[in-house]
Amino acid sequence: TAAAPDGKGYWLVASDGGVFAFGDAAYEGSLPAAGVHVSDVVGMAATPDGRGYWLVAGDGGVFAFGDARFAGSMGGAHLDAPVVGMAATPDGQGYWLVAADGGVFTFGDARFAGAMAGAHLDAPVVGMAATPDGRGYWLVAADGGVFAFGDARFAGSLAGRHLTAPVVGMATTPDGGGTWLVAADGGVFAFGDATFRGSMAGHPLNGPVVGMAAAPDGGGYWLDASDGGVFAFGDATFRGSMA
Repeated sequence: TAAAPDGKGYWLVASDGGVFAFGDAAYEGSLPAAGVHVSDVVGMAATPDGRGYWLVAGDGGVFAFGDARFAGSMGGAHLDAPVVGMAATPDGQGYWLVAADGGVFTFGDARFAGAMAGAHLDAPVVGMAATPDGRGYWLVAADGGVFAFGDARFAGSLAGRHLTAPVVGMATTPDGGGTWLVAADGGVFAFGDATFRGSMAGHPLNGPVVGMAAAPDGGGYWLDASDGGVFAFGDATFRGSMA
C-alpha cells in the first residue's frame, strides 16, 4: 500500500505489478498494462505530489509511472538476497531499495546512511521507511527487530518478544518520532509518538496482512492483505479494496 499525499486515497500493488487506485489516488499505469511480465513485485512508493509511483521487484528492477523519475535499479546486478521493499526521498528525486539481508541501495538523491548487510540477523529484513527529511531510514525484520540509520530515531522494537505472526512491514509518524510495525495476522505495534489506533489481530482474515501505510497526519493507518483487503484505523478513511 502507498498513501496519497492528502490522505484521501491509496494505491495497492499486486505481485504481477498490477496497480489499483482508490479515492483520489491517480492511476498512472501498471506492468501488465505495459506488457511487462513480472511475478515478484514486492513494493511501491508514491511521488510527493501523488502523480506518480515506483514499483520494485525482487530482483531489484524498478519501474516508474506518471511523474516518478527513474533514477536506476539493481535489475541485472548480482544480489546476495532479494529486494523486499523501497522508500522514496522527500523531494521524489531518489529512492532506496532494501534487500532481505539488510543491504541498502541508493539512487538519485537518496543518501546511504548504513545497512545490515554482512551483519548477523535473527530474521530477514522485510521492509523500510525513510525519515521526513530524507537523511535517514529504518529497516525492519520479520522478528520485529528495527535498525535505525542516519537521523532515524530508534523508538523501540519487538526483537526478542514472542510473536504470533511475523512482522511484514512498517510505517512512520509525520515527524519521524515514532513507528508502527504490522504483523501478518494484522497485529499492530506502536513505538515513540506513534499512536495505536487498532488492529486486525484476533480477527479472521481471508489472507495474511502484507503491509501498511500511515495517514499523512499520523492520525491513522491502513493495513492491506494479500487478497486485496484493506482495513482502515483512526482517521485513515476506507476508500475501497480488491477483496
